[in-house]
Amino acid sequence: MLIGFSTGALAFGDFARALAMLNGKSVNAVELSALRKHELPVLMAALGELDLSQYRYVSVHAPSSFAEDEEPAIVELLSQCIPRGWPIILHPDAIHRLELWQRFGDLLYLENMDRRKPVGRTVAGLKPFFDKLPDARFCFDIAHARQVDSSMTESYLLLHAFGSRLGQIHISEVNTNSKHDRISRGAIRTFREVSNLILPSVPIILETPVEEAYIEEELKRAAEALTPVTSDRIAAVR
Repeated sequence: MLIGFSTGALAFGDFARALAMLNGKSVNAVELSALRKHELPVLMAALGELDLSQYRYVSVHAPSSFAEDEEPAIVELLSQCIPRGWPIILHPDAIHRLELWQRFGDLLYLENMDRRKPVGRTVAGLKPFFDKLPDARFCFDIAHARQVDSSMTESYLLLHAFGSRLGQIHISEVNTNSKHDRISRGAIRTFREVSNLILPSVPIILETPVEEAYIEEELKRAAEALTPVTSDRIAAVR
């Protein structure tokens, strides 16, 4: 299993501190977060100095919001990840000019959104983006999908529609204020209802804000939540 954390979840805006927190932990995957646009130049400038030797999988989360005239510079900075083979996680609602993102090919991962966002929450909302970016892959945020539809029906539909594109999982719990939180027992039970649709080789990135002392515990919760369960055992899990 490839599993790890988003640096932004562990240390808001401080990827170096987050990597220090993860050093020696049971993680072999990491998402370097630059959710706020001012964080991206700093992260890109530091790439050559980061010790990422413990990770078998590295991705970078693009800024979640930027103006149209800032988009070319954002794309240019993120292009430094292409030679490294690192996926770029992108919120579809942040895109202004789809053609600028075509250069990333299958290293571009589009993420389904939470209920605050006007687009990208459902199959219908994501399909136009994948139609115009046919090589792009899918980052499935299971907590966003659960918030949009607590029955997990939309989760099933997203995985059914875009499962062949699935490249990364985001896992956490999203509260009523659309903030990421730790994974509860209730979330584990509902997440497991669609876990059989997720191949075990897909990297799992936790977005739960935890202190260093609870990193290992949260990793176990995430692994449990995504352990496949057959339909005849769902009742027992509940």
